[in-house]
Amino acid sequence: MNILITGASRGIGAAAYALIKSTGHNVLGHSTRGSDELIAGDLADPEAPRRIWEAALARLGGRIDALVNNAGIYENVGDDADDEEWHAAWARTMTINLQASADLCRLAVGHFREREEGGRIVNIASRAAYRGDSPQHWHYAASKAGIIGMTKSIARGYAAQNVLAFAVAPGFTVSEMTEEYLQGRGGAQIIADIPLGRVANTNEVAEVIRWLATDAPASATGSVIDVNGASYVR
Repeated sequence: MNILITGASRGIGAAAYALIKSTGHNVLGHSTRGSDELIAGDLADPEAPRRIWEAALARLGGRIDALVNNAGIYENVGDDADDEEWHAAWARTMTINLQASADLCRLAVGHFREREEGGRIVNIASRAAYRGDSPQHWHYAASKAGIIGMTKSIARGYAAQNVLAFAVAPGFTVSEMTEEYLQGRGGAQIIADIPLGRVANTNEVAEVIRWLATDAPASATGSVIDVNGASYVR
């Protein structure tokens, strides 16, 4: 399979990129700055999703079988921020986390509908979509709730054409960005909220992404899989 993964330079995206590539698939990644292996594209730019998609198509021989929308930001803004700061934070988060993913999904759906084989979309949401987030992250939780609503709409709208859509909702996940925090005072509070007794690691989330992008049965389309150690169950 030819698979495009956004946000593949670190964390969950890098783990998914490495895992899926190791299983024999032709994987192309994206990051904001790009590299020898990764397509560059700043998703804060409304034109970036189409440029990324077209570059990926060119490098993958004109065929993409699965899209993994992993790129996103987690930036805080207080409810006491001034209007300009508040609106800017909401606009940036929604543009990168939701609008860019929607744009890539739309391009993927169009591509998949042209092919008899269809295709797969895996969108990375968050536990926050269901249980909310901190008072500084209204916009993040809202963007991830939007991801889930969009994923289910795609699944319902295009299943008959073999266009499948899934979402993954991780909780707190240990990576190079969070390991130091977990070792400090904040880590004990986070772990106390997780019945499993530890946070998920990026390889665990990557395995769920791999399964959905390559092996999950078609009847699972529309599913959202939680990876949060039972810190939120529904």
